[in-house]
Amino acid sequence: MPDDSRRAARDDRPEESRRDLLRWTFDEDAELYDRARPGYPPELYDDLADLAGAGPGSRVLEVGCGTGQATVPLARRGCRITAVEAGPRLAAVARRNLAGVAAVEVVTAEFEKWPLPEEPFDAVVSATAFHWIDPAVRMVKAADALRPGGSLAVVRTQHVRGGTEEFFVEVQHCYERFDPETPPGLRLPSAADVDSRDHAEEVARGGRFGPTVLRRYEQDLTYTTSDYLDVLRTYSGHRALAEAARNGLLGCVAGLIDGRYGGRVTKRCLIELAVSRRR
Repeated sequence: MPDDSRRAARDDRPEESRRDLLRWTFDEDAELYDRARPGYPPELYDDLADLAGAGPGSRVLEVGCGTGQATVPLARRGCRITAVEAGPRLAAVARRNLAGVAAVEVVTAEFEKWPLPEEPFDAVVSATAFHWIDPAVRMVKAADALRPGGSLAVVRTQHVRGGTEEFFVEVQHCYERFDPETPPGLRLPSAADVDSRDHAEEVARGGRFGPTVLRRYEQDLTYTTSDYLDVLRTYSGHRALAEAARNGLLGCVAGLIDGRYGGRVTKRCLIELAVSRRR
C-alpha cells in the first residue's frame, strides 16, 4: 500500500486511531487501486529469492497483499503463499488476479488478529504495507510466524527527487493551497538522502532477528494526466481530504500537468528491500 507520505488526516486523535483511519481508505476503491498502483522491479524478486529464500517451493506469508501487486510475481516464481489482507474488497480482487494458482491462499483478516498456523513459514514478506501494522505487534508476530533462520522481508517505497523535477517543485503550490497540513516549501529528498535506519533499529530492538540487509532500487514511472490523478486517488492522505479540498487539489494538479508539461510527467520512486533473519 505506497506513497502515503502526505497524511492529511491529522487531528487530535491518537496516532493509532489516525493510522487505522487511513489504512482502511485503500479498500474503498479496490478496482482503482488494482489498476493504478505500479508493481515492483524484477531485480527485487531476484533479491527476495537470494536474500530471503522466497523462491520456488518456499512457504511465504505475505502481510497486506492489497490486490496482489507482489503476490502474483511471487506465485509465478513458484512460492507457496498465504496472503493476509484486511480489506475485503482488496482481498476479493487479489483472489481474482490469482485465480487458478493452486499454491496461493488469500485470507481476509487483520494480521494483528489473525491466528498463526502451526506450521511456520520460510519467509514473511510485506510490500509497502508493514508500516500499517500495529508497531506493538508486527515484529513479534512476524518472528513467531517464521521457522528459525526464516526471513522477514519488508519492502518500502518513497517518492524521491528525479523524473520531472520542476513539476514536483511547482505542484507544491497546489498542496499548500488545498491541504493546510502541507509544510511550506516542502521539497522531495534525493534517494541518497533517505535515511533507512528506522526499520533496522526497530528490528534490532525486538531482539528476535539478526542484522538487516538492505537493497535499494530506483524506478521512473511516466504518467499521463489522467493516470497520475488515478494514482493520487489511491493515496490514503489524498482520500482522507474533505471532498472539496480533494477535488480542488486534483484539478490544480491536472491543470499544471496539462498546461505546462504537455499532459505527461515522470515520477521517481525509491524502493527499499530490508531482509532480516530470525535468530
